[in-house]
Amino acid sequence: MSDSPASRNGRRSFSDGRSGHRVSGNLLILGAIVMLALNLRPAAVSVGPVLAEVSDGLAMSHTLAGVLTSLPVVAFAGFGALAPGLARAVGVHRVTLLSLVVVAAGLGLRAVVDSPAAFLALSMVALAGMAAANVLLPSLVKLHFPDRVGAVTAIYTTALAIGLTGALTLTVPIADTYGGWRIGLGVWAIVALVAALPWLFMVGHDQHPDAEPHDIRLAQVARTRLGLAMALFFGLQSLQAYAVFGWFAQLWRDNGYSATHAGLLLGVVAAVSIPLSSWIPAAAARRTDQRGVLLAVMACYPVGYIGLILAPHSLAILWALLVGIGACTFPLILTMIGLRSRTPAGTAALSGFTQSAGYLLAAVGPFTVGAIYDATGGWTWPLAFLLALTVPQLLIGLYAAQPRFIEDELSRPVRS
Repeated sequence: MSDSPASRNGRRSFSDGRSGHRVSGNLLILGAIVMLALNLRPAAVSVGPVLAEVSDGLAMSHTLAGVLTSLPVVAFAGFGALAPGLARAVGVHRVTLLSLVVVAAGLGLRAVVDSPAAFLALSMVALAGMAAANVLLPSLVKLHFPDRVGAVTAIYTTALAIGLTGALTLTVPIADTYGGWRIGLGVWAIVALVAALPWLFMVGHDQHPDAEPHDIRLAQVARTRLGLAMALFFGLQSLQAYAVFGWFAQLWRDNGYSATHAGLLLGVVAAVSIPLSSWIPAAAARRTDQRGVLLAVMACYPVGYIGLILAPHSLAILWALLVGIGACTFPLILTMIGLRSRTPAGTAALSGFTQSAGYLLAAVGPFTVGAIYDATGGWTWPLAFLLALTVPQLLIGLYAAQPRFIEDELSRPVRS
């Protein structure tokens, strides 16, 4: 038999040997992954469109608002690193279910508190659950669909983009219709609870994807050139994305758009990724070298940023489209995590290190953009900051996009 143990485990996890049960099991897993992906961004981005209302309602200063926009990447950095170890200890499906319950609890409770400190703390609770699930997704795909990494990654990144777009475009209309920003934010807790339901059926068939002789630790990945490059690239792309989703609604409001229209423009940024999240992972998986795809996507960032500096109002839709295409480096690097590793253990370790270290770097982005905006009173210098960071992002991404595997570099660590 040529299958690896991990591949066999993934294929058998919901099968009793009969084809019909195997197909229905695979559909359940795929549906659960899609529902999970839909909930991996609302906790992080739903605040952006109503940031002004939240700040006013909770008497939150601009500095605290900057901290709030940085919380998603701080949570991803801190709690994402714990996910692979928890999956080894108690099972990847149990950790995923717990993550969704934590997301729902945090989102629901933060919508009813009156203290800025409590709002920040409960936001961190919700984001902690999201961070853990975020790191586990690539290893879930590698575990259950080892021969369809590109196709399944395309499906779940598309679902993630739909969830992102929905949170950005629907939060303000829901808030306006049902009585304020608390309802607009709290409704996403219900969505997370619904997403938890299929995982209830899966915990009885749990998997421990890294409990094998070739276990790989995050510290080992940290000593490789590929691991460092992936983390830096992921960090820079996340810095860009969360600065955009945290602050660009305010940018457009400052340039004459209403809260609803600013949210819709931010939704355009996210909506671009829906079709591209279907195409980019599949296109990347068909190639051993992803540099061409990376160049095509990254070229849109500087054009969009320069356009926003020169004509932020009159051509807002065009700049939103271009920035949205640039942000599609996210589904690309998620695909690369699977392509740069040979085994589920390698995928889990590379995913854990890439995302936890990357998000730690990204945490400075939204806060720095807010600080520059506060200091200058405008958007030229914050946009110039983001524009400058596209250069190292491209150079590091070009290195990481070349064909290589993390397992091959474990014996050739970076020399200190």
